[in-house]
Amino acid sequence: MTQRNTIYRIFSNGIPPFQNQRCIFPGAGTIKKKILHLQKPKTSDDMKTKILVTSIILLIMVTCKPKTPEQTEQATAAVQTAEYQKMITARVFIKPGKEADFISTAEMMIENSNKEEGCLGYMLYQDPYEKTNFIFVEKYVNQAAIDFHFGTSYFKEFGTLISDMTSNPMEIKIYDIAAEK
Repeated sequence: MTQRNTIYRIFSNGIPPFQNQRCIFPGAGTIKKKILHLQKPKTSDDMKTKILVTSIILLIMVTCKPKTPEQTEQATAAVQTAEYQKMITARVFIKPGKEADFISTAEMMIENSNKEEGCLGYMLYQDPYEKTNFIFVEKYVNQAAIDFHFGTSYFKEFGTLISDMTSNPMEIKIYDIAAEK
């Protein structure tokens, strides 16, 4: 009479009878588990195998546990609270013939902005091929410095002064500057 042993197998394909759980590992793709149980173990080697396989399955299940919304929010908050220097590019499109008026108006803005404590640089460039296109390049220590800049009276006044000079809406982009290591 032959003694039957318990056999446990983990397959990389197939659907477990108790649930269909997908597990994503970096670089390994999707793994699906299937466990076959034929008979209770009779020897100590079979028991060791059972414990090992069970441990591996538990490890996989714990590793594949989806993040709760709270964990996702905490990770997002940690990223958002990091202090980065900021850069702003603001493209301005001026009506033909208004370039000199725009430059003289912008000089006041540049001078005042460069005096701000959080401003690391505030420059204006003119496109050499399209003389009516300008770009401001601004650098700040952090988001709080940008918020201060946007709240100043001369910033608000500048928008009013150039509104009749522009041919298209201004294009403003704000960038995080990667920290140097």
